[in-house]
Amino acid sequence: MKIDNNFEEFESIGNNHIGTSESTPLRHDAFKLSKEEKIDIIKDDVRHIMETLGLDLTDDSLKGTPNRVAKMFVKEIFGGLDPEKKPSASTFENKYKYGEMLVEKNITVYSTCEHHLLPIVGKAHIAYISNGTVVGLSKMNRIVDYFAKRPQVQERLTIQIVRELQEVLNTKDVACVIDAKHLCVNSRGIRDIESSTVTSEFGGRFKDKATRREFLDYIKLDTKF
Repeated sequence: MKIDNNFEEFESIGNNHIGTSESTPLRHDAFKLSKEEKIDIIKDDVRHIMETLGLDLTDDSLKGTPNRVAKMFVKEIFGGLDPEKKPSASTFENKYKYGEMLVEKNITVYSTCEHHLLPIVGKAHIAYISNGTVVGLSKMNRIVDYFAKRPQVQERLTIQIVRELQEVLNTKDVACVIDAKHLCVNSRGIRDIESSTVTSEFGGRFKDKATRREFLDYIKLDTKF
């Protein structure tokens, strides 16, 4: 009975897209295997899944799929699990004394729902107020991409982006809003193709209503070139 109850609890967490921790859940031996060893193991597992589904892996179109999927998992869509890929965010002194918020909006988010391993696709909007330090604009995009490239829940992704920038910039004055579609909702289950999920995390001065409102007004600007 306890096993059945636990199974129902785990199913409820996954089906309701609930995160259980602020940090990405990793085993202590997560990096014991090399990338190539992981690819070999995952390749065999993908092959087994496909064969179990009844697919003929001798077909020219399918025979390379297990290897392609394994490489994609390790080197691409879950590449953010590798701490060696964490972007080095060089900071600079704010010599021009810019004292207002800096907003980087419409950063593309490609992530993967950790409950069904289906894509999360959307946009992230980030802002910070310098306390004497600034960071290169492209580094903000790279930080988003790094934390997105792993099995995720959107709430955790939003928090991780803010925490990383707070550490890099040595300030609490960081904010992030993400608006994304979850294919685990859009393509399965309820199959609602119109809905999207919005999450936010506001630190420091962004907890002030007026400052938060200014940031939200900026991200509504329709930028076209």
